[in-house]
Amino acid sequence: MQNTYQFISDKGVFSLPGAADYSDLYFPVAGECGIKSAVTPTLGGDCKLDQNTFLLEPVSVENLHNNRNARNFWCHIGTHGSWSATGNSAEEIAKKFTDLADENEVTAGFMWQTVTRTSRKYQLSAQITSFVPLDDPMEIMYVEITNTGNMQVRFTPTAAIPVYGRSADNLRDHRHVTSLLHRIRTVENGVLVTPTMSFDERGHRPNEMTYFVCGYDQTGEAPEDFYPTVQDFIGEGGNFERPKAVVKNLAGVPAGSAYAGCEAVGGLHFKERILAPGETAGYTIMIGAVRKTEYAGETILSMTAAYRTAAQTKAAYERMKTYWEQKVNVSYHTKDRQFDRYMQWVSFQPILRRIYGCSFLPHHDYGKGGRGWRDLWQDCLALLLMNPDGVREMLLNNFQGVRIDGTNATIIGSKEGTFIADRNQITRVWMDHGVWPFVTTKLYIDQTGDLAVLEEEIPYFKDQQAGRGTKKDAAWKAQDGCWQRDAAGNVYRGSVLEHLLLQNLTAFYEVGEHGHIRLRGADWNDALDMAGERGESVAFTNAYAGNLRELAELLALYAEKTGKESVPLNRDLFVLLADDDTLYASVQKKQELLTRYTDACIHEVSGQKTEVSITELVRSLQKKAAFLTGHIRATEWVTDEEGNGWFNGYYDNHGRCVEGVFAQGVRMMLTSQVFAVMAQTATDEQVAEIVRSADKYLYCDAMGGYRLNTDFGEVKMDLGRMFGFAYGEKENGAVFSHMAVMFANALYKRGFVKEGHRALDALYRQSVHFETSRIYPGIPEYFNSRGKGMYHYLTGAASWYMLTVITEMFGAKGCAGNLMLEPKLERQQFDLDERAELFFSFAGQSLHLVYENKEHKEYGAYRPGTIRIDGELWDYSGGEKETRSVCIDRERLKQLDFDVTHEILVELV
Repeated sequence: MQNTYQFISDKGVFSLPGAADYSDLYFPVAGECGIKSAVTPTLGGDCKLDQNTFLLEPVSVENLHNNRNARNFWCHIGTHGSWSATGNSAEEIAKKFTDLADENEVTAGFMWQTVTRTSRKYQLSAQITSFVPLDDPMEIMYVEITNTGNMQVRFTPTAAIPVYGRSADNLRDHRHVTSLLHRIRTVENGVLVTPTMSFDERGHRPNEMTYFVCGYDQTGEAPEDFYPTVQDFIGEGGNFERPKAVVKNLAGVPAGSAYAGCEAVGGLHFKERILAPGETAGYTIMIGAVRKTEYAGETILSMTAAYRTAAQTKAAYERMKTYWEQKVNVSYHTKDRQFDRYMQWVSFQPILRRIYGCSFLPHHDYGKGGRGWRDLWQDCLALLLMNPDGVREMLLNNFQGVRIDGTNATIIGSKEGTFIADRNQITRVWMDHGVWPFVTTKLYIDQTGDLAVLEEEIPYFKDQQAGRGTKKDAAWKAQDGCWQRDAAGNVYRGSVLEHLLLQNLTAFYEVGEHGHIRLRGADWNDALDMAGERGESVAFTNAYAGNLRELAELLALYAEKTGKESVPLNRDLFVLLADDDTLYASVQKKQELLTRYTDACIHEVSGQKTEVSITELVRSLQKKAAFLTGHIRATEWVTDEEGNGWFNGYYDNHGRCVEGVFAQGVRMMLTSQVFAVMAQTATDEQVAEIVRSADKYLYCDAMGGYRLNTDFGEVKMDLGRMFGFAYGEKENGAVFSHMAVMFANALYKRGFVKEGHRALDALYRQSVHFETSRIYPGIPEYFNSRGKGMYHYLTGAASWYMLTVITEMFGAKGCAGNLMLEPKLERQQFDLDERAELFFSFAGQSLHLVYENKEHKEYGAYRPGTIRIDGELWDYSGGEKETRSVCIDRERLKQLDFDVTHEILVELV
């Protein structure tokens, strides 16, 4: 029987026996001080601060089973041999797939991993815990070696950490030359590497970093001597799996030694130990980096001294565990306890993506770190549910990336509110980017009731890109700065509302020949990137239609709550508010209008604002939304020979409809259906048909649910690179978790609860079926043709999954700042006591929501009945008692005591 992981706590802690027997497993270990590590069951992986500051050699997933130079801890046991406590030895590799191999097991929780390895031959067991402390930029390996035999064991321990110490760009480009920059020295407790300079895509620069590997034994004693260079450590003809210095137990060099122009290794050679049966010896190994200063060595010595003893290291470890566990301040209780614990990891994943960006883990080897525009907004969804403090400022900073033409910067700087047009100044427009800011802002307002955020004035991003990526502003110079200016040369500021209007209205006018929004560089699916001239995205035309309608509703609410009848808007954008049926129906007139606007503000704006009637603005937005919805309904519904229907979502670069029945077979894409359902373009009858069609053409239980598309049977060079991928891989027909979760979300919103739950459940079942998925707990970016989870942890699917479970499945959602409860739980999800529970935060209160389904009713047959808060019967208001939802006033919740958890007990009748 194959191994599988088991949860061993409600805080997400799990264990996996034999973890080192699987090739592609890796675990995230990071902190708030900048360290981002990937750690495998054999301590492979890497460690870095950013793209240009890798402490250990950068790795992609293929390196995990190819590289030899991993973290290691050796025990030289005299004439008996040398044992690697991590399993990275030639001897252990030779025993692989035999009964003589070491036993190994991984136990892990939020931001920590413990590997236990036991050797029959050497009668030793090692337990290595990897974590990043809260206060310092370092990764710690705490190693405990235990004598498991009946006789004493004499051994000499050596930690060996190869130090890369440069940019990821130097992995192949100038690998040897950049080693000539290294200046290596040994100090009292370790090895320091300070390159003289760096050169990469940024140019030639003085180096700012000192990299270090330091250590102590459990009593606080430093190593006896050191192996600071790769050449001297591995020896001529040796390698990291059989290093000569360890095999021969050679004497190292003392503190105070110096080397230049070599590849470095943090080789810490400790004094010999004798362990009695059952006795344990502990060692703290620290891998880190600090800014280069004249006193870098003193800084490092002072910093590492805080972890000198085992007691100090263990105390730091416990503080770290508590910190990250408290970050996940939501928990779930249903009949399926495995699902509840799985959701702890899904809820933690948005935190990981905030730290790691979209890169910096082995499968995410396509990027250079950081997050893109879309990620900024989608990651906020989870933060709004778990930790809304600070989200307002984050939203305002993010809006500063919007240009006056409605496009946005696509590369995010290292600090909030800093942006770059695109890497290497490539002009590219993703036509879906304007969708996400409103989605996130709407959730923020619903959760907080903060309508005033719409009035906040913030600048617009400015660079040479203009005309929605079709032109250059020849008058702009880099020294002008990155903010849009008015005719007087002042930085122009517009309201959040104005930013939202610009993003959605410019998209409304930028249409192709079929009247749908141009695909441009790509939409949500980055691999639809080869239809920039005639491609159109019907899918996201739906999304913009939904935004325009909901923006109108939000404005009406704003007017009702504030009593205001008008809002101030940039006079230049008034042309975009045109409300003319003949204009809407004419592709040419729409394009001409958009060009008039973008040409008028190609370099500067007037800076003048005029009050606009909210009533008229609402009417204009509603008409635009209705036009788009009606146009799609009238032109894009397709059927197969049996009458099954769905929406076409794309036009290729030849201007041809992409979905339907073709000579090559049926073509259907999940994204097209998601936004048609979510934006209410699809009628209830069409939603039912879409589900039937998706079940027929896209659903694959063995792969985790709904595929992203059917097999088009050709490499469509007129649509996108995805069709060059093997079918069932990544964007071409894999089960892409993000879109599958959004399909579930859309179905829940439309009342198709059974169907929505099935989509979520399929992803969950596939994820936790380790025999197939081969991933630790959590949701991956996608499942491939074999059902294996790929690109784990760093996916927006986690935010949407969490959002859907909390706000749709449990139905705990904000409504203009009040708490709406609209449960959509199926009967099978209630536990044996007919209860389902959710711990979450709302209005600054910690809440314990309990639904009781004593009459064993299925969804659709029950509704909220009596409500008790902390045992007291509440006569709730804001909702009709005969409906399936109730609303609890925010102000009443805020009157409850803080710093305690309040129970909301809802009886379903």
